[in-house]
Parts: sequence; structure tokens; C-alpha cells
Amino acid sequence: MEEDSVIFHTGVVTNQQEDIKWYFNSIRIAQINGVLSLICTDVHCNKGTERFRDRLKLDHQTGSLTIMNITTMDSGVYELKIISSSSSGEKIFNVNVNGISTAEQEEVKRNKGESFTLDSSEISKPNVVMTWYFNVALIAQIAGDSNKTCTDVQCKNTDERFRDRLEVNQIGSLTIKDTRITDSGLYKLQINISDSSFSITRVKTFSVTVT
Repeated sequence: MEEDSVIFHTGVVTNQQEDIKWYFNSIRIAQINGVLSLICTDVHCNKGTERFRDRLKLDHQTGSLTIMNITTMDSGVYELKIISSSSSGEKIFNVNVNGISTAEQEEVKRNKGESFTLDSSEISKPNVVMTWYFNVALIAQIAGDSNKTCTDVQCKNTDERFRDRLEVNQIGSLTIKDTRITDSGLYKLQINISDSSFSITRVKTFSVTVT
């Protein structure tokens, strides 16, 4: 989705022998070699190609590539080429970025004492971790392994604002019971999806008003 961040993993640790190059639709967008004498991203690799200006990050240890605040214009084919003195290899990532629907930015209004649920709209999988924040405080988390679940004080939230009033279900949706005026604010759901080849960070926000 638009505004996600994505990391493409190389699966290697540089040992001063590899030359790692990243391409987007055949245009070089990032490069690093093992001795770190040549590092570039986007416009520094190709003058005049500023599609990713300030949105690319290259890991100096692994050569993995991060694209931040991704847009629909970033859809396309990403190619990784790794060349060393003994071997060479490549990976292809076919990326399709969808636009954000209005459902991704919800506004919730409730009366004091009512319960409400903030929907994750995700499917729980072993490689997905969902973390809920109220303003900046971590209030709930669930991993693909449902044994790794916490809410409020269990998540080391010393505020205890929601003590015994939070529930998070198996797909990461958050329910707040017996609401109070002080529950008004910004709720953020951070969704981390990862496997050996890539990691995606997605954020959904909910503006809640309790009157």
C-alpha cells in the first residue's frame, strides 16, 4: 500500500568482495561494494533520476535496500545483482503498490461508556507482528504466534490508562471497553510483515473522540 516502507533483503553479509547493485526497471538506483569505496543511491547513481529522492536507504553491512513512504509510481520490477570474485547471482522483486482507500484513515466517535473496535483488516500469519499505540505509548501487540500477545501493562506500559479494558483478537483488531473521555486521541496500528526476502512496515491510524 502507499506510504508503506519496504526492505528488500540480499541474504548476504558483505565481506569486501561483493559488488551489490540495485535496479528499478533496468535503471541503477543503488550500489555498494565490499570495501565501501563506492556507495550511491538514486540521483547519486544516475544524475537526473530523482524518483526516490531521500526515500532510499542502503544497509552497509548487507546491501539490503529500504524504500520509505512508497508510492504507486514505485510499482515495477526491482532487480538485485551480486557479483563477487567467485560467483554471481540475482534476485527479482515484482512490486505492485496500491493506493490508500479512505478506510485506511478512520475517524471514530463514541459516547462515554460505549465499547468500540478498531479493525486491523489483516489476516494473522506467522510472519506478521501487529503493534498498537495510543499517542506514543505501546498498548497492545500480537505476533503470528498467538502466545506472544500483550495488552497495556503486560506490554510494559506504566500508564495503566486502559487496565482491564483492552482486548486484541487473533487478527489484531483492538477492542476498548467502557470508554472514557481520556481515551480520545490518535491510535496507530503498525503492521510488520517479513520473510527471508523482504520486510514491509504498514501503518494505519484511527482518530478517536469520546464525548
